[in-house]
Amino acid sequence: MKILILCTGNSCRSQMAHGFLQSFDSNITVRSAGTEASGKLNSKAVKAMAEAGIDISHHTSDPVEKYLGQEWDYVVTVCGGANEACPAFTGKVKTRLHIGFDDPSHATGTEEFIWSEFIRVRDEIKTAFYKLYTEQIKPQL
Repeated sequence: MKILILCTGNSCRSQMAHGFLQSFDSNITVRSAGTEASGKLNSKAVKAMAEAGIDISHHTSDPVEKYLGQEWDYVVTVCGGANEACPAFTGKVKTRLHIGFDDPSHATGTEEFIWSEFIRVRDEIKTAFYKLYTEQIKPQL
């Protein structure tokens, strides 16, 4: 089972989803990429995931072009806000899904509020991707 999680910057939401999904089952292949990959992970996303017991610090922020020639069982886009256009993936895909989340890296306000947004979005990603795993992916394994 091969799953690609796609976003714009590949620094935050797609990385968290990648970390959670891989933690649910080490036998599935999970990758994440961005149409405008930033080349680095958001440090608050790494910290939020570490607090959840998942180390994503070794992940890389990759451009989607790296994966275009491959076949995927699932491609999941995670962009959320009205100001974001979710990228389209033109490779060979069995199932395309969109599960949108707010981008916590765009949060403004106090440090406490910004951090709370990272935690909120992290927890929403965990819940949504666990549901995807248990209801759609695991039955196919």
